[in-house]
Amino acid sequence: MKLGLANRAAPGIDGIDLKTPEEIDGIARAGAIAVDTLRVLERELRPGVTTAELDAIDHRHITSCDATPTCNGYRGYPASICASPNHLVVHGIPGTYALRDGDLITLDLAVTHDGWIADTARTFVVGSPSSQARALLATTEAALAAGVERCLPGRHLGDISHAVQQVAEAAGFTVLRELRGHGVGRQLHEPPMIANYGTPGTGPALVSGMVLALEPMISAGGPWIRRSADGWSVFSSDDALTAHCEFTVAITDGGPRVLAPW
Repeated sequence: MKLGLANRAAPGIDGIDLKTPEEIDGIARAGAIAVDTLRVLERELRPGVTTAELDAIDHRHITSCDATPTCNGYRGYPASICASPNHLVVHGIPGTYALRDGDLITLDLAVTHDGWIADTARTFVVGSPSSQARALLATTEAALAAGVERCLPGRHLGDISHAVQQVAEAAGFTVLRELRGHGVGRQLHEPPMIANYGTPGTGPALVSGMVLALEPMISAGGPWIRRSADGWSVFSSDDALTAHCEFTVAITDGGPRVLAPW
């Protein structure tokens, strides 16, 4: 049932839209499809599989769930998933690249279901990766968890950013400073932008009803990126190994609610 204006939460501060509990449930349903898609893709990860094959699996599974791969055609993006191995951080266009033993591969996808969008990403290991790759992945997941813990009413956006940065740097890694998370809901990218570094107590106050896509993007090298001529692919500037994980999280009075909990 379509909610009337009287049932909608008011816009939040700094133009951040607040969602009602019913709307958050709608995003969670999209998130459940996204998580199930990641599980399907994980079963296919082995040396020799191409990123184009993963894209086809992603598209087929999401559409079979009466949902839409949000990335497909978004601002001209030519695929249903972003598949980014090793030093390719984000927005890798699927193609002929075949997974190799030891790779890290980030699969980043979004699902639209009944008009609501959930965004998620996870970096996977292929075969037997290096000890550095395992440490980087563990740190990125820990940084994401630390950010989620700060998703509480009364906290500030800078608390999330600082928590991610603190975990990454304590482990000897760096956050890629030009890449950020974002709000999500009816649109794939909504305010606010969420840096992965910052100062506690700064930025907008967190309010129940905000829905945020937290996504630490962490490098084993320096904090800068370079962009490909294809207009999409983003690499670490020094070709250092990278990892990227993402949850869609709702701020609620009962604490953070992860809406795509892989």
